Amino acid sequence: MATYYIGANDEHGQNPYTLGKRTPIMPYLNVPFYENQFNRPTKIKFLEACLRCGFAVYDVKPELTDTSISTRVARINRQNLTLLVTFGYNAFGSGNTFNSAAGISTFYSQQNVYAAQSRALAEDMYEQLLNGTTQRGRGVSALTDIGVLQSVNCVSALVEPGFMTNFDEAKLMIDPDYQTEVAEECCRGVCVYLGPTYVPRDNLGNYPTLRNGSNGNFVYLLQYILSQNGYNLTVDGSFGPNTLNAVVAFQTANGLVADGIVGANTWRTLLVLPPRPTVRQGDRGVYVRYLQQKLTSKLYPLGSIDGIFGNGTRNAVVEFQQENGLTPDGIVGPLTWEIVSRIGGGRPMP
Repeated sequence: MATYYIGANDEHGQNPYTLGKRTPIMPYLNVPFYENQFNRPTKIKFLEACLRCGFAVYDVKPELTDTSISTRVARINRQNLTLLVTFGYNAFGSGNTFNSAAGISTFYSQQNVYAAQSRALAEDMYEQLLNGTTQRGRGVSALTDIGVLQSVNCVSALVEPGFMTNFDEAKLMIDPDYQTEVAEECCRGVCVYLGPTYVPRDNLGNYPTLRNGSNGNFVYLLQYILSQNGYNLTVDGSFGPNTLNAVVAFQTANGLVADGIVGANTWRTLLVLPPRPTVRQGDRGVYVRYLQQKLTSKLYPLGSIDGIFGNGTRNAVVEFQQENGLTPDGIVGPLTWEIVSRIGGGRPMP
């Protein structure tokens, strides 16, 4: 499977955000969500899924800034990729108000040198997205004048799994579980298209124990996740001293045994899988950050998504508990986790 080389591309940028590529103002939060707040993390989660399934991967746009299509096409065409998947989010109308346009679409270009194969990839991902999400489908369509579809020298498809201008689908944009769901179903579609068996994300039995001296795709995956969590290390598939230091730092920051060995408990925390620990004011770590992302996606303002359970996060938890029939104690235990971790939902349009 390492002979398959999978590229992933995210449309638009952050820092600064691409102008116009955003939702209307989200009620309760009084800010818009920007398209790349969905595209980039979903691309990253797709690359992680591809690594787990044994593919070699290439991130077309690792930088946060928007990057020209011509630059991205040139990068892609130098890589001799097996295929490329681009992540975007749809919109309808002026973009200033919400409307009823909704659903998942995938796209390809009839001008691509591998047009028939690109359509097959788009169809395979579309089928998996319909099977694996609760969103309705809008179909598989051809687009023109989209450089990352028609001007690249590999099979290429674009995924747009929702509308920024639909209130409920706008909330999904920054739901980390919807991002993961879309990424995993797209990887599943790639596996259907290419033939290898998809390796499920949530089964910890699929993850080998890693330690200093380990090598291979799962080390690459480990390093990739650690780097996304802010740890400075080379992502090269070789578990050396720098990776060991990053693992120990991650384990320490998340209340794990800091032995530098990546077993089931460390993998569970890296992936933010259940059972999730009870968290309260004063706690820190990836589970707190996940909680903050979920609350924000459900339109509970809390300040910065920083992995620190401070006053703002506690106030948001209390409001969420009050509005969902839970004891408003500001402590996130099993009952609160069960409701807050659901995909979608959240506060209604006022």
